[in-house]
Amino acid sequence: MTNILLILFLLIFFLVILFGLFFYTKRNNSKAKKTIISPPYIPFLKEQEFNPDISTENWDLHKLRLEKYRRSQYKGLTFFLSSENRIYYLSEKGARVYC
Repeated sequence: MTNILLILFLLIFFLVILFGLFFYTKRNNSKAKKTIISPPYIPFLKEQEFNPDISTENWDLHKLRLEKYRRSQYKGLTFFLSSENRIYYLSEKGARVYC
């Protein structure tokens, strides 16, 4: 009788340890997952060429878009081409600032 109780006790102890390790690893796996930060979207040169509202760092592309669309965004600022072929941008107050 004591042998059966001893075996039963060891079996229950083993199962408790086994379940404890199982749930412990599950909890640690959820903490180990890290978010992947994707790099910012950089449009292709062709897409930038046909859309003057995409900001560019390329001066030649900026000049090409000014000639074609009469407006272009360069380094976050929108430039326009006037009827006299002068380049300007709008200030915060809405006034034209000629370059």
